[in-house]
Amino acid sequence: MEKRMAAATASASASYRLLNQKKHTSKRFLDHRRLVTNFGELHRSSSSSRGFMHHCGTAPLQSFLSRFLWALQKSSLNHIQNLPGIQHRTFGSATSTIIQRNPLFSTINHDDIIYFENKLGLKNVIQDEEELQTANTDWMHKYKGSSKLMLLPENTDQLSQILKYCNSRCLAVVPQGGNTGLVGGSVPVFDEVIINTRRMNNIISFDEVSGVLVCEAGCILENLISFLDKQGFIMPLDLGAKGSCQIGGNVSTNAGGLRLIRYGSLHGTVLGSEGSLGIITKVSILTPPKLSSVNIAFLACQDYISCQKLVFQAKRKLGEILSAFEFLDAQAMNLVLDHLDSVRNPLPSSIYNFYVLIETTGSNECNDKEKVEGFLVDAMESGLVSDGAIAQDLNQASSFWQIREGIPEALQKAGAVYKYDLSIPVEKMYDLVEEMRIRLGGKANVVGYGHLGDGNLHLNVSAPQYDDAILAEIEPFVYEWTSKQHGSISAEHGLGLMKAEKIYYSKSTATVELMASMKKMLDPNGILNPYKVIPQSLLLS
Repeated sequence: MEKRMAAATASASASYRLLNQKKHTSKRFLDHRRLVTNFGELHRSSSSSRGFMHHCGTAPLQSFLSRFLWALQKSSLNHIQNLPGIQHRTFGSATSTIIQRNPLFSTINHDDIIYFENKLGLKNVIQDEEELQTANTDWMHKYKGSSKLMLLPENTDQLSQILKYCNSRCLAVVPQGGNTGLVGGSVPVFDEVIINTRRMNNIISFDEVSGVLVCEAGCILENLISFLDKQGFIMPLDLGAKGSCQIGGNVSTNAGGLRLIRYGSLHGTVLGSEGSLGIITKVSILTPPKLSSVNIAFLACQDYISCQKLVFQAKRKLGEILSAFEFLDAQAMNLVLDHLDSVRNPLPSSIYNFYVLIETTGSNECNDKEKVEGFLVDAMESGLVSDGAIAQDLNQASSFWQIREGIPEALQKAGAVYKYDLSIPVEKMYDLVEEMRIRLGGKANVVGYGHLGDGNLHLNVSAPQYDDAILAEIEPFVYEWTSKQHGSISAEHGLGLMKAEKIYYSKSTATVELMASMKKMLDPNGILNPYKVIPQSLLLS
């Protein structure tokens, strides 16, 4: 609490403060003509992409398939428990689900190892137990496989040979990039061969006229952001995990990210198969030019209705320059302040119920500044905003973003966390958070934050440790509630292992059966990332 109420650090205190004295609001904005500093160095956004996939002896996916499956979003199984055997895995929830290892899959033998060593080289065929333990475990330490082999192809040809061989031997595989996923999609369930793309990390070409970047799937997102920044362009995607996640995984899961309100997600031209239909090897991305006028504000609101009205006003009055609109509740803010030493509260004088981060990006500094000033004046005078701060330099801008991007890390440090990535109508989003608090009472801390501009709620239930009693209160209630609102149980994290059996909450039986038939057509032996995305009962029938 002392940290929350302490005076802001030098960087935060230097930011322009919006006082909650409404009668002085307009004068303060007009008197301070240098209200906002623009940061040309900032580069967060998103646009469209095209992916190249390689399959087990199948033709590349055609555009009709991409556009159809664009809409086939996602659904949930639960946290995996370590069991000594590898023939089945148990998933704890209100009703336990047991996943059986597909008996048709082969197991690795000595001849397989020799084949892969001849194709990839000894050092790229990983059997070291310590390295495999890391690769077998997801970022949340919630899912753990038992793979005995990880392969590191260097190019498309090597990856294609791996898949061809594994298909002939009926060896199941799991594609893996940065392993930052949250639904168990990038780690083995049993003993699947891990194919990690980290060596496929070359930038192949960049056209400064068209802005088209062609790169390999293993390129780390932050490295692409840095490369494009030097070219005067921005990466059409920004995520909190950008320092580890790879572009192939981003494309495969149709990542949305922090700039979806401005540029949209990767849904438009990229198929998100989560490694179940093919493995992405290269990506062609249309990148927008970096704009010189960037403004960032961190605002406080007293209630969720004010947040709703604020995003509506932002879309109307900021229009084409609005590039991000993120919200977090007081519980999320408190977690970040309590668990991340480097974070400071930009608004330390009071505790508020909700916080909003707004970013604008444009090319005309004067016009952008005028728009932002007018928007903030109106928001203060109408009572939608209780307090706020405007970033005055790059450090302040980064510190504002660190609050929002640091929430997942803070949740991890707080203990066990049940994470749900939901697409819900904006006016209903926070109702779920409040209803979940009523259900759980004092058993857990319910946290809500996300991309308010597009109705993407990150619902997190934080507890000292995983507890089946807590999980039984959460599921299936969270999926049933979302389904009643005609929402999606997976907005951007994917289905993975966690939500494969819950897909019917968002998709019709006919749709899921069509997905399964396409999976069988493209991957007849079912070796590509098995047990994920689609219910196993449909694939084994």
